[in-house]
Amino acid sequence: MNPEVAATAPETAAVNGHGDTHSTAGFGALTLGSIGVVYGDIGTSPLYALREAVVAASAGGTATPQAVLGVISLILWALIIVVTLKYVVILLRADNNGEGGTLALMALAQRGVTKAAGTLVLLGIISAALFFGDAVITPALSVLSAIEGIKLLTPAFEPYIVPITVVILLALFAVQSRGTARVASFFGPIMLVWFLVIGLAAFPAIAQRPEVLLAFNPLYAVSFMVHHGIIGFITLGAVFLAVTGAEALYADLGHFGKKPIQTAWLVIVLPALALNYLGQGALVIADPKVVENPTFLPFFLMFPDWARLPMVLLAAVATVIASQAVITGAYSLTRQAIQLGLMPRFEIRHTSEAHSGQIYIPRINALLLVAVMLLVLMFRSSSALASAYGISVTGTMVVTAMMGFVVFWKVWRWTPIAAAALIAPFLFLDFTFLAANLLKVFEGGWVPLALGSLVMLVMYTWRRGSRLLFEKSRKLEFPLADLVAMLEKRPPQRVSGTAVFLTSDPASAPTALMHSLKHYKVLHEKNVILTIETAPTPRIDPSERVRLEPISATFSKVTLRFGFMESPNVPRALAIARKLGWQFDIMSTSFFLSRRALKPAAHSGMPRWQDHLFIALSRTANDATDYFQIPSGRVVEVGTQVTV
Repeated sequence: MNPEVAATAPETAAVNGHGDTHSTAGFGALTLGSIGVVYGDIGTSPLYALREAVVAASAGGTATPQAVLGVISLILWALIIVVTLKYVVILLRADNNGEGGTLALMALAQRGVTKAAGTLVLLGIISAALFFGDAVITPALSVLSAIEGIKLLTPAFEPYIVPITVVILLALFAVQSRGTARVASFFGPIMLVWFLVIGLAAFPAIAQRPEVLLAFNPLYAVSFMVHHGIIGFITLGAVFLAVTGAEALYADLGHFGKKPIQTAWLVIVLPALALNYLGQGALVIADPKVVENPTFLPFFLMFPDWARLPMVLLAAVATVIASQAVITGAYSLTRQAIQLGLMPRFEIRHTSEAHSGQIYIPRINALLLVAVMLLVLMFRSSSALASAYGISVTGTMVVTAMMGFVVFWKVWRWTPIAAAALIAPFLFLDFTFLAANLLKVFEGGWVPLALGSLVMLVMYTWRRGSRLLFEKSRKLEFPLADLVAMLEKRPPQRVSGTAVFLTSDPASAPTALMHSLKHYKVLHEKNVILTIETAPTPRIDPSERVRLEPISATFSKVTLRFGFMESPNVPRALAIARKLGWQFDIMSTSFFLSRRALKPAAHSGMPRWQDHLFIALSRTANDATDYFQIPSGRVVEVGTQVTV
């Protein structure tokens, strides 16, 4: 899971976007909150990760103690190198004004690069697209793997696993519109109980087979890979399931801060996960033939019969929390993509007055629900779905490492050799995991690749089409300075009040202004050319929100700046302009917007099918009035036809 998951931060975790400077939440509350939100995905990996790795290593036969030790050693060292060193120690330092995540890292890297900015945008698109694939698979796999535990109670329950999973997921997506603030306040305590239980449950098995502790020796991992050839490589793809969710550490940086995330990992999460994997391994070493059992579920086998039903219920709750985090992560990532010009404007609903991160996007919710349901009904078991997992996460990790190199070199001003020396070992490991996961393409790995490719196509088409449309519109537009000079010399009839004309190009006369003059032949007493910019930082200080520039006695330019993590609110931002001398009264102000009807041109710069896709996307875009939160009663829309 990548994600810009942090929209689920508990009520106590107030965010101001500056790393560890959290105004109303104590360190303990933030640490507990991060256990619930950040570690839901990686925390539920023990349900299926070791099982899939041991099954791959045994290749259908019994698992030898040496092979089991090798698998556990691989898992433990993956947690130490990939999660602890790469993310907890290094990448948490690469923050963009306190925010993390791949799109935040992309925006940060762009500051230090001018020539290859397009390549960085492409990398950002790839990582964001792969995350959407992950956001579909995580809920399906996590909830299925938890509900499968009821097979151990009685095989008679097996036919009900998929229907129960479907009902849980339907309920999960149905409650999204209510917001996650109330639910999120329970995430931390429940996940803390989860980690304590899965860690403590491992002690009896480890006590029976203490030799399992030898897995801490990395030589067992190396020996396993050397002696098992292609089987070892296939196993590596399953081992990677243990570190899915590592991206969330970085993505949630701005919502919890570096120290709470690091503390939660080192004190609670890592010890609990390590103990649980050792306990499962000890169980398999004690009875190697258990692998051949059709109901081979080492996670649940660690618990006595009386505790299995409560554990199935606790696992179901934990997997719903993991799913909730990745779903809200999809909302946050979508908002960032919209602000960075990678997606059309979708309707964004705020579900909390206290936290801007608490958002709900109906269209994304509906698309995720349909995709998740299709996956559950297609694959029908967590083992089948596990093959589809991993590719999207490894792909995102590779991209993160690449952009990290650019930040270290260009933004932090390290020498390229020093930056490469730090990142190269992690990049090599990420590529190795990616190659191992690519072996699963035909077993189900094609699913995240197909989903990711679809999202990439949408993002690339929207960005390319928007740029072509902007360039074409610019050629047809009249220079604003020339128009103002003409109007001041020979002014038309004036009407009282203020007119605000929205435009993306403040150097040219807005289309709505030109059409207003052409058809109405009148001009307001005060006229404002309003441009809204998205900054490469997550949030903008209120003092930098508004830039006011007089053009003439009756014309002025206003530029409003918003961070890519913020939802633009034009009236609230314009209220700041009063302090700068503009007498702004929204009730005597009219906002003029240009609504463009797009048609494909004979020669557009894009293939015809892409023209049609761009036009279809533009029709799905949310109304600018709603997106910029302008009162609809104060808006005048002027329609124009444009070819692309």
